[in-house]
Amino acid sequence: MIAVDKLCYRSKLRYVNAGEKFAYSMLTLLFCIVSRSFVLSAAVLLVNSILTVGKGGLPLHRYISLMAVPSAFLIFSTLAIIVNISKIPLDGYALPVGAFFITGSKASVLFGLRLIVTAVAAVSSLYFLSLNTTMTDIMAVLSRLHCPRIILELMLLIYRYIFVLMETASAMLVSQKARLGHKDFKTSLRSFGSMGAALLIRAFQRSVSLYDAMESRCYDGRIRVLDEQHPAKSSEIAFIILYELVLLAYTVWRRVA
Repeated sequence: MIAVDKLCYRSKLRYVNAGEKFAYSMLTLLFCIVSRSFVLSAAVLLVNSILTVGKGGLPLHRYISLMAVPSAFLIFSTLAIIVNISKIPLDGYALPVGAFFITGSKASVLFGLRLIVTAVAAVSSLYFLSLNTTMTDIMAVLSRLHCPRIILELMLLIYRYIFVLMETASAMLVSQKARLGHKDFKTSLRSFGSMGAALLIRAFQRSVSLYDAMESRCYDGRIRVLDEQHPAKSSEIAFIILYELVLLAYTVWRRVA
């Protein structure tokens, strides 16, 4: 099982109405992108962290490790905005390297920091949804929002097939290790290549078997999945409305001011 799914099924917020969590995540993500405010993004990141760790029960170190991956990617990708090589030093900072300067302006530094915080806050909104809502519940919400059925079918099949391929790859890896297929770097590269080729063939075979199994169970072009119904609570709806109204008011104020 994928680590995110394990954490999702253990979350204390798992049985909260999926529509509420979906609306909260999407609206918060929208306000982060539209406002691009350092203050709003920092507040969103703080609230999402409290909800995911404090209310959801996710261990803090796991949450930090999950957030570290996109954060590191964002920091390195933003260096292109903050760091410049020029013969003329800019007003932000300047490190002399021979005849050139590794330099940047105050505006670019502030823009880069704001971009990083905004993106991390947006990621935290998506993490709140994915770490507290099962995939079947998310697809049930999308179905009620009249998402095209073909997209939902593909999502379900791809989601299912991830676990099939992971199980097959894990069995192949154990078999290779038992035969000293990873005793050194050169052997590991050869084993990895052969595992990739075998996994591709096995994937086609499993897909044919999966379709045959669906056909034998009267597959008519639609996969029907039972979803759990969790009624929405008025207190939770009131919190979401109040919170999103505060974000909306701040976003409008920034645009007007």
